[in-house]
Amino acid sequence: MKGLILTITSFTLVGLFFNNNLNAQISTCFRDSNGKLINPNGGPCVNTILTAVPFLRIVSDARSGAMGDVGIGLSPDANAMHFNQSKLVMAEKPLGISATYTPWLRSLGLNDVYLAYLTGYYKLDDNQAIGVGLRYFSLGDIAFTDEQGTSIGTGRPNEFEATVAYSRRLAEKFTAAVGAKFIYSNLASGQVVDGQVIEAGKAGAADFSFTYDTDIEANGKKSDLTIGLAVTNIGSKITYTNAENSQKDFLPTNLGLGGAWKFNLDSYNSLTIATDFNKLLVPTPCADCDADGDKIPDWRQKSPISGIFSSFHDAPNGFDEELKEISYSVGLEYWYDKQFAVRAGYFSESRTKGDRHFFTVGLGLKYNIFGLNFSYLIPTTNQRNPLDNTLRFSLLFDFGAFGPNDGEN
Repeated sequence: MKGLILTITSFTLVGLFFNNNLNAQISTCFRDSNGKLINPNGGPCVNTILTAVPFLRIVSDARSGAMGDVGIGLSPDANAMHFNQSKLVMAEKPLGISATYTPWLRSLGLNDVYLAYLTGYYKLDDNQAIGVGLRYFSLGDIAFTDEQGTSIGTGRPNEFEATVAYSRRLAEKFTAAVGAKFIYSNLASGQVVDGQVIEAGKAGAADFSFTYDTDIEANGKKSDLTIGLAVTNIGSKITYTNAENSQKDFLPTNLGLGGAWKFNLDSYNSLTIATDFNKLLVPTPCADCDADGDKIPDWRQKSPISGIFSSFHDAPNGFDEELKEISYSVGLEYWYDKQFAVRAGYFSESRTKGDRHFFTVGLGLKYNIFGLNFSYLIPTTNQRNPLDNTLRFSLLFDFGAFGPNDGEN
């Protein structure tokens, strides 16, 4: 059962086909004379952090997708529900809705795997806003097999998340938000493995976020600096059986810090420079860490809260490995006349922590109440990405913009 569940879960993360037992990536490593984990060939040990329901971390918004997946500090729209809910109360218009569609693994010829995301917000007044979001991930038709490769049936695995959030202005330039979400993961419900019936996994989680926004005078012209902090997916572990000794996996709890600096070049042109840093607040796998000798790695037995705090200092190779667990992205956005946008960005993470590196480009159009964004991903390594050669798009409806177009979200 463990191999089956982990295989499907890894598939949802990046669409890459890892081995059935993902722990094999570190179990092949050994400690050298200095106590450092290395590969048999002497190279660095690949030690990717593992979580369940990784679809929660997929960036679906085409605007951010065209800017290297940045989004924590960007000007607010309905997609702030994913990145930083505290920005909702900073939105210029009282009501906004976004619908996004992200094809998945199109380069492999799959046409029934996709992510759909619907979000919206409403400003109660200048100091309060509420937001809602619904994320649905379909893995298409999948044939299940046992460890011997014998077919045990077919299914259509799917996962979804429902989120509500409350955003409030605490000071003129400072906002905060709290969000609550329900997570449902149906990967192989009804299948029987090792005498245990696999069920849909369920979990609850919370998000907390903060934003500081201020005007800055730059070369005699007005600019706007926004800095955001978001801790997302703090919640219970998730399991796929009712067995007492069933394995429980961590949610992809994440710490994100980002900023965006928007320069108003003149009345027609503006340029935004943005960057995000993200780190999973999940214990780092350690195959030979079993202090109590129960043959279960200690990192798997930690509670979600304990895992959050230990994630800053538990990497087997010390502080150097902790730094490698931080991914970063940078993006640029140019607007002309607040109606036409050109975007570009870059995303990178350590070779031992996922090895994703890619450039992104995209366009944006906005007219009256309607906005349309496109993005395209350009890989820079041999590591395949599920969005290779795929065009994704987002639709935005700003129902407060019935007058002259004066926003550029």
